[in-house]
Amino acid sequence: MRGPGVGVPRWLYVPAVLGLLFVLLPLVAMVSRVEWGDLGTLVGSASTRDALWLSLRTSGTSTLLCLLLGVPMAVVLARTRFPGQGVLRALVLLPLVVPPVVSGIALLATFGRRGVLGPTLEVLGLDIAFSTAAVVMAQTFVSLPFLVISVEGALRTAGERYEVVAATLGASPTTVFRRVTLPLVLPGLLAGAVLAFARALGEFGATVTFAGALQGSTTTLPTQIYLERFADPDAAVALSLVLVVVAVVVIGVARPGRGDT
Repeated sequence: MRGPGVGVPRWLYVPAVLGLLFVLLPLVAMVSRVEWGDLGTLVGSASTRDALWLSLRTSGTSTLLCLLLGVPMAVVLARTRFPGQGVLRALVLLPLVVPPVVSGIALLATFGRRGVLGPTLEVLGLDIAFSTAAVVMAQTFVSLPFLVISVEGALRTAGERYEVVAATLGASPTTVFRRVTLPLVLPGLLAGAVLAFARALGEFGATVTFAGALQGSTTTLPTQIYLERFADPDAAVALSLVLVVVAVVVIGVARPGRGDT
């Protein structure tokens, strides 16, 4: 049961409703344009199934990579002090502000056949660009900052007092990290993971630049929507609705409403 609160100024409802309408009206307009009779055939097509499955699979993989790389990055940024830390943080968060196609070009310039690491990768027998691995790397590159900023913010909000107490009692840094730090920031970590997955699921610019559009291996659902936009605009609208539904389901499952407390 929710107790008495401070209350909300009534004037806030006006911009809140306007913002809600700004988000909902385009979605309603998109739904109104869907040809429902053809939706089943379109969704059941081989190209759509391949694109949807690839999007889910690569988004899940990139989210795991974001967790493995992003959590340590966030802890280092939040719990240490070193020269140039502000510059490093800005560089880590750079994919948030640059156009995704720029991220794709940067990845291609690094890991492409003619990139900085291209000759080395070729010697090792690795051809990353325009492969499924390139899709995962592109999604990870643009999604990683979302997880880092969420976990770092949670760490700074939580403070260090519990970790200091645990260390004073003799716990090793690894034990403190595993038994204190991670449980302490778990809500922020989960929120960051959801944001990273959602960002990866909707990624297009970096993916199409670095991975291309090969059905079954690099054509994700956003790429399929883009291609259908020119060949069949109605199909593009229907596929857009599929992507929206999948995103809503994923976010709803991962972050259910808290309800009344």
